[in-house]
Amino acid sequence: MTTATANSKIADKLKFNESGLIPAIAQQHDSGEVLMMAWMNRDAVIETLETGRVCYYSRSRGKLWRKGESSGQLQKLIDFRYDCDQDTVLVQVDQLGVACHTGRRNCFYFAARDGEEVVISQPEIAVEDLYGKK
Repeated sequence: MTTATANSKIADKLKFNESGLIPAIAQQHDSGEVLMMAWMNRDAVIETLETGRVCYYSRSRGKLWRKGESSGQLQKLIDFRYDCDQDTVLVQVDQLGVACHTGRRNCFYFAARDGEEVVISQPEIAVEDLYGKK
């Protein structure tokens, strides 16, 4: 069986929602830090497995989104896992740079503390520097 055929069989096992998407959680492979959550479609799953570079589906743009294509903040795939219901993906990655489009290491920087919203981390890089926008 070719790698492409094997990757297609893996994608066939997954349970995509009515929009053809599956939630994908990105986790730093060595620290266990949860970096972000995004969506994948079948093509993104196969591309991720074939290239070793994590690819998602951008709902706002309506197309594949290769993590880091505009920011340079790449995610190298270390392990591709899915849950017991086969309806959620966990990609263990080596995150090069920050994961969040706000310039933070991860997207989970809001916390509920004593009934208040608290920002628990600051950007490590300015958004302008990430995307070359002013």
